[in-house]
Amino acid sequence: MNPDLKRKLEEAESFGDVFQVVKRAVKDVLGVRRAGLELVLMDLPGEVGAMHQIGSNAIIMNKKVLQVLLKSSKPKEEINAYIFSILLHEYLHSLGILDETETRNLAIKVAKETFGENHIAYKITSKDLLELYRSIKREVSHEVSGKPEIVEDFDTDNTQYIT
Repeated sequence: MNPDLKRKLEEAESFGDVFQVVKRAVKDVLGVRRAGLELVLMDLPGEVGAMHQIGSNAIIMNKKVLQVLLKSSKPKEEINAYIFSILLHEYLHSLGILDETETRNLAIKVAKETFGENHIAYKITSKDLLELYRSIKREVSHEVSGKPEIVEDFDTDNTQYIT
């Protein structure tokens, strides 16, 4: 377990903060990493939490599900753990792990070794998110509308400055 990453996840204030925890956890447990990803928030069908298109540099997260979750009475620790779980799964896809079962098993391994089995991030990662958040899924319409929103300062590891 990594108490430093546990604390960083609990204190995270942005998608970028959570993503830094994801990348560090994957590097520590699996020994791999990549930079240059962006996060796009977009309306997707309710049963889709997020997606990563093979060969792209974007993780697309379901904006509607996230909005419903943020409006709920869930504590910040649980919301950060949900975001961690979603970003972890899609980050593993971005590393070239395409098989859903393998991706899910590796995500569970990363969460377990990083936080332990009693942590909310492990519990969320190891469950079916649609079952875990069934009430939220019901609140999300299946219509896809709205403009995609690119999250600024998401993956800052590859930021270059012009001098």
